[in-house]
Amino acid sequence: MTIRDDHALAADLATQAGERLLELRERVGFGEPPELRAQGDQAAHLYLMEALARLRPSDCVLSEEATQQERLDPRRQTADRVWIVDPLDGTREFAEEGRADWAVHVALWERGELVAGAVALPAQGRTLTTAAPPKLATAEKGRIRIAVSRSRPPAFVQNLAYLVGADLVPIGSAGAKISAVLTGEVEAYVHAGGQYEWDSAAPVAVAQAAGAHASRIDGSELAYNQKDPSLPDILVSLPELAPTLLAGIRDLHR
Repeated sequence: MTIRDDHALAADLATQAGERLLELRERVGFGEPPELRAQGDQAAHLYLMEALARLRPSDCVLSEEATQQERLDPRRQTADRVWIVDPLDGTREFAEEGRADWAVHVALWERGELVAGAVALPAQGRTLTTAAPPKLATAEKGRIRIAVSRSRPPAFVQNLAYLVGADLVPIGSAGAKISAVLTGEVEAYVHAGGQYEWDSAAPVAVAQAAGAHASRIDGSELAYNQKDPSLPDILVSLPELAPTLLAGIRDLHR
């Protein structure tokens, strides 16, 4: 592994964790999805934790697969640098044959800001990174495409879609949905009803580096490395569409 800087490290770690997950998928097969999901979560977590402990030993780490005690470690609250990782975002999709909408997230928070990040989409053969942010598409006239959860789309989004003239596009993991905004497959992603910091830190880092809009659904800033890592809602969109979407959300919540 060649380490140039934090941007390169995030990209290297996300990509290589993804390669290990593809190898595991091939070796274990899809006959026992619960076993495959459990092994995937564990294998990617252990790889990322070992690599960060070796390559950035003075930094803290917040991982989805950490224990509750590890998540509440008080050192994280006073640290200058914290890596926020989701070793396997979209575990269900990972264990479904033929699905490519799952991801590996690696982000770095430093003194209040997301400063580096990468989202590996292993089954799609690509990694989106702050080292070379994707070029955003320009919003075309016509209906907006909004990425939503396959399993738990927020109830208000159907009303929002009607209000702003949008079509809903179900996609698996949060990382895959935000990546779809950045690669032009959709124009926005709206979610409410429960997430955590690791679900969005890395894709938001890349989105912000690319110039996309990223906020809470009330328009307030997304905050990371909080004592409580819950981050229940999010809007990521092409920047020119954010005012329309935020206005529509406000109208629905009056």
